Amino acid sequence: MAEGEEEDKDGKTEEPTEKKLRDAREKGDVPASRETGNLMSIFMLFVLVVFMLPRIAGSIAGSLSGIYSNAGQFQIGSGRAGLTDIGGIILDMARDLAPPVLPIFGMMILGAIFGVLVQGETVVSTERIKPKLSNISPLSGFKRLFSWNSVVEFLKSMAKVLVIGALALWIARNAVTGLWRGPGFLPEELPRYIAHYASLVLIAASAFMLPIALGDIIWKRFSWLKKHRMSHKDLRDERKDMEGDPHIKAKRHQIRHARARQRLAQAVPGASVILTNPTHYAVALRYEQGVDTAPVCVAKGADLIAKRIRDLAREHEVPIVENKPLARALHAKIEVDDMVPVEHWQAVAEIIGYVIDLRRNIRRKPPAGSALRVED
Repeated sequence: MAEGEEEDKDGKTEEPTEKKLRDAREKGDVPASRETGNLMSIFMLFVLVVFMLPRIAGSIAGSLSGIYSNAGQFQIGSGRAGLTDIGGIILDMARDLAPPVLPIFGMMILGAIFGVLVQGETVVSTERIKPKLSNISPLSGFKRLFSWNSVVEFLKSMAKVLVIGALALWIARNAVTGLWRGPGFLPEELPRYIAHYASLVLIAASAFMLPIALGDIIWKRFSWLKKHRMSHKDLRDERKDMEGDPHIKAKRHQIRHARARQRLAQAVPGASVILTNPTHYAVALRYEQGVDTAPVCVAKGADLIAKRIRDLAREHEVPIVENKPLARALHAKIEVDDMVPVEHWQAVAEIIGYVIDLRRNIRRKPPAGSALRVED
């Protein structure tokens, strides 16, 4: 590999452009943190244990108690009666458990959706599920295994296992100790007692996972931006794609200028008169009696183009008349091949009449505000 290509490959020091990031999002490549989903799952379990489970536990227990009390009367076998009993049990259980259980699934789904939306980068793309050879490449897998992302994921997993496990053991130890030492503990208080300590475990885990999730979102964003960094060559290539190759643009510009010069070279010699400002603007007008209804602009320009028009006019002996307000007004209002506006017909007609008289060797004063220019 050439030295320049090595630098382009390894020297990705420039921040990614918005186009590069937009293309990545369209392919489904966005910074996504799993820890946010884990945090929301734990938090939603806490909400379920503390707020919903006490309300629906009775309904669930009542639905299951009927099955347990009549368990000895059901037939289970290959016969028709056995299948009917099993089907009836399943339908009754589904009908009884659906009202209390469906809100639980709804809460978990809402938590998962919120965990995705809170990260700010949500796209739907089929690009991520397309099969790619790089996904099964041993070399790519080896690189991912020993990448910084893998190291960070390993450290996060170890921290979660150690800290949450230690918190759970400590809270469970206190719960068991309190159960042993509690005088007159009634069995019907056991569900509430377990729910209390379970909520402590979940809220402690949520509090521990919150900074981990926030840090992981920042890390994923940083890694995503770093992965899409660009080299100077990438920036040049993107600029070429967006704006076109500079060499091609220069060639097109050159062709346009050549065509404009060719058009001037063809149009100005056939003009009847050139109106000037005297140096900033030049408007070439053509009028042929019996052919044109009104004078027509065959060329116009400012500065360098105006100078080119004057040079061509002198070269082909086309009269040049200086009229500052009229030249400025016509240059602003009409385009090439347009007729002179009606409000300027009188002024233009006087100038063209003056030019026609000159060609007939009739000497008279130019119209008011106008002057014949012989040279610059």
